Amino acid sequence: MHTFSTLPVELVYRIMDHQNELTLFCSMQNISRRLNQILSTYERYRTLITLDLGGNRVGDKAVQHIAGALRTNTTLTTLRLEGNAIDDKGVQHIADALRTNTILGTLHLSWSTIDDEGAQHIADALRINTVILISFPRIYSNQFLSHLQTLNTLHLYSNRIGGEGAQHIADALRTNTVILISFPEDKTLTIVDLICNGIGAEGAQHIANALRTNTTLTSLHLQSNEIGAEGAQHLGEALRTNTTLTTLNLSWNKMGAEGAAHLADVLRTNTTLTTLHLVCTEIGTEGAEHIADALRTNTTLTTLHLGWSKIGDKGAQHIADALRTNTTLSTLNLECNGIGGDGAQHIADALRINTTLTTLKLTYNEKDGEIAQRIDEALRMNTVILMLCSARSGSGFDRNTSDRGSDGSLRILDLFGLRT
Repeated sequence: MHTFSTLPVELVYRIMDHQNELTLFCSMQNISRRLNQILSTYERYRTLITLDLGGNRVGDKAVQHIAGALRTNTTLTTLRLEGNAIDDKGVQHIADALRTNTILGTLHLSWSTIDDEGAQHIADALRINTVILISFPRIYSNQFLSHLQTLNTLHLYSNRIGGEGAQHIADALRTNTVILISFPEDKTLTIVDLICNGIGAEGAQHIANALRTNTTLTSLHLQSNEIGAEGAQHLGEALRTNTTLTTLNLSWNKMGAEGAAHLADVLRTNTTLTTLHLVCTEIGTEGAEHIADALRTNTTLTTLHLGWSKIGDKGAQHIADALRTNTTLSTLNLECNGIGGDGAQHIADALRINTTLTTLKLTYNEKDGEIAQRIDEALRMNTVILMLCSARSGSGFDRNTSDRGSDGSLRILDLFGLRT
């Protein structure tokens, strides 16, 4: 009579065929040495690199089991735990596992209930999640090596870490690095998502302090964090010395014209930032002028989002004036900014000259059909346009799409939602 430990491998495989990924990952490891050996050769487990448990009501006990499996697992590179209301105790289990796991590359903890304490657990793990790999045993497959990395993406969207929690994360960013010897790529934390965490100006300052010395972070998302003009100032000052950050999203932070001025100051000299999101920041006409002045000399920014920022006709004029000389911006979003006929005319005039903008979004502004027609005419006068298609509704344009040549000139003009 067979016991589980003596069952033929083929029968064990059949049993495993009926298990879900969570059971395979958490419940079938470390039962016995033989089962571990069989599990390591089982195809579904061997190729399990992504485990998606988002919105599955995973509680602290299940998280503890997941963390236990992470300590010894050598395949998983992405773990999704968002939407599970994981609290500080649960995240502590995960953080403890990250002290020894050097395979996991992406961890999603958005929509959890993580407070300052939980943020500190993560930060403490990031200080230790720094590994020197000198050689690899032959049992490691090429697929394993291709996924080998330390943590490079951290999502903490919509938690409650606050200013103190932001400080813990920032402190960890100063030391989180990795050196891979005998492996061609150096990787470490490159994306931080702290959207909707209420970090305020104090938290923004802690993040900014970390940016001054961090040399790996490329993308920072701080939407809806109440950082204000003061927080924008701290981040702007950090960008004077930071040479790696390429994407910064500060949307839904009411920084006003003062905050825009701080960011504009650094845009004049910064040579690494390529994408800046300032949607719904209430920068107004004055703030648009500051940004426009920076665009005259900035040579790296390619994407700028200023939607819902109350810039009006005058602000549109400032941006349009900058477009006459700027030769790098390729995507510009000005939707829902109260832009009327005068502002649209300035933009139309600028489009007769600018040959680098490829996408322009002017949805939900106060333009009439006549102004939409003027923009259309301005585009037709540009000799690099290859095709122009437009759909009309009444006297106004609902959508106007223009494709240009391979030189990168305007190819998408979105005028959807015009008020006629």
